[in-house]
Amino acid sequence: MNKIIQYFLKKFKVRYKVTVSFNKEYGDSDDKVYITKKILIKKNNHLKFVNENNALIEYRSASGLNYIIENC
Repeated sequence: MNKIIQYFLKKFKVRYKVTVSFNKEYGDSDDKVYITKKILIKKNNHLKFVNENNALIEYRSASGLNYIIENC
């Protein structure tokens, strides 16, 4: 019974993997990867989300941000 409850709870918890790059190339040393609970703002110049530890993280850029959002 406990496994069934855990299965349904996992289905309703959505997590995202957010990769933020500070230049045009992904996969180099300046990239930051976060596992997030909720994405609050997702625009070309503004990204704001809540990570797994309930910390609010916000990135802004006048020239545009480079980020990838994936489902976990």
